Amino acid sequence: MDDTRPWDFIIIGSGFGGSVAAHRLTQKGYRVCVLEMGERRETEDIPRTNWNLRKSLWAPRLGLRGMLSIVVLKDAVIFRGIGVGGGSQVYANVHLEPLPPFYSDAKWSGLADWRAELAPCYAEARRMLGSAEVPKIFPSDEALRDELTALGRGHTFKKHTVGVFFGPEGETVPDPYFGGDGPPRTGCTYCGSCMLGCRVGAKNTLRTNYLYFAEKAGARIVPNREVVDLRPAGGGDGGHGYEVVSRCPKAFGARDRRVDTARQVIIAAGALGTVRLLADCKRRGALPALSDELGNFVRTNSESIQGVTARGKDYSGGVAITSGGFVDEQTHVEVFRYGQHADALSWLSTVQVGGGTLPRPLYFLAAAMRHPGVALKQLFWPFGWSRGLAGVLAMQATDTSMRLRLKRRWYWPRSFALSSEWGDRQRPPTFMPAVNELTARLATRLGGYPGSILPEVLLNTTTTAHVLGGASIGAGPDRGVIDQRHRVFGYRGLYVVDGSAVPANLGVNPSLTITAMAERAMSLIPPREQEKGATLFTE
Repeated sequence: MDDTRPWDFIIIGSGFGGSVAAHRLTQKGYRVCVLEMGERRETEDIPRTNWNLRKSLWAPRLGLRGMLSIVVLKDAVIFRGIGVGGGSQVYANVHLEPLPPFYSDAKWSGLADWRAELAPCYAEARRMLGSAEVPKIFPSDEALRDELTALGRGHTFKKHTVGVFFGPEGETVPDPYFGGDGPPRTGCTYCGSCMLGCRVGAKNTLRTNYLYFAEKAGARIVPNREVVDLRPAGGGDGGHGYEVVSRCPKAFGARDRRVDTARQVIIAAGALGTVRLLADCKRRGALPALSDELGNFVRTNSESIQGVTARGKDYSGGVAITSGGFVDEQTHVEVFRYGQHADALSWLSTVQVGGGTLPRPLYFLAAAMRHPGVALKQLFWPFGWSRGLAGVLAMQATDTSMRLRLKRRWYWPRSFALSSEWGDRQRPPTFMPAVNELTARLATRLGGYPGSILPEVLLNTTTTAHVLGGASIGAGPDRGVIDQRHRVFGYRGLYVVDGSAVPANLGVNPSLTITAMAERAMSLIPPREQEKGATLFTE
């Protein structure tokens, strides 16, 4: 393939939004290049245990080039996936549609009948991602069901649909999803290690569907390329295309930089990556017309993460998340597991901490003094932690948000980094009393002790694996960064198609919604032979 010619589209990022874009655009005849910051990792290269930090965690300057990045901001601790396939490598496989408030959120409710427009896109996303109901539940799921029933909420308990192949356990078979045109799949063995990366080959990552077909149709996927600059060719509004500057993430300074050109660009680097890139381009004057709404309305899905640790017991079997329900009308809860080989994350867990009118760290100190053995064991004796873990993930569709801003690093004034701030809107929760109560009840039933996330209680932050927004859809540049067709206000041929486009909290795991929104966005781009004369750009 001749890479000296400008690409029709360069896609920045290979997560759910970028992968959908790559597949659909190659289907329509476009020349597509995908630039991905992380590694390309085959199934056999996935580490058996996350004590293999080099292949598990992402910190390239430290030589760690794994699939999980943990970002600590002033007001939030954020988990995200890195590498070819993005978050699909380490997500919990859950495919759920959002709660009703999502569709009617004021940020976008007047722009379309979103429930109707997204309905066929959800169906197609399920088909492509191989969604299937989990065939069975496990002891920690049964405990959740029983406790919800005791609280009068048993009717809300349901098994989830997930992106996992439930064929004959451990047996590899020809493609079961796409009439034999897709890759072979291996039946799930219920090891529970989905969020470490599936070593079996049962997890339907994006490399088994969207990215697989994109490459088959000619898309070029380039790993280890971090995009550090994006500018219109020749200046202006992008009508003459774009120059995309990238580097190897572990390179310092200007080394290993290269410039690719494209007629159009889709930014799909995830909420943190997209906001960081666009904010830097706006700061340096490369994209000066970007909306001042950039970085506003960043959503955490109003999440809280807690859990039960039962040392000496085994709750690790299953898939990452099998079921869920509602502890009250607005709080969706799920039990999650990490498998038997995730003890390196045990430092994130501590004693359960309540809340109230005093600063949260004071409640943490009081809880640690009441249960010093538990606190010390969690911190200094990780072995066996994930085997006995029954994590609790809570999500709400409430209208909470924070802001992301680019600020100078205090220790290196010439460099900038994302920083969070609450702003003047309702902040995401750092303490959910009903979830604390449920977790304590689960601990009694499972024979363990309840716990909280250490950074959440020590720093009074929110913790999320599903950061959204920051470059969201709006009616105009005074209300959002992109229009309802995902086109960036003020520029031609520039799109945002990832979680940063999502304007509201969903109250459930967001991967299916990001995929469905990307499907809708790509359906609005005409085939290449029809592109001439079509209205592709914002006015």
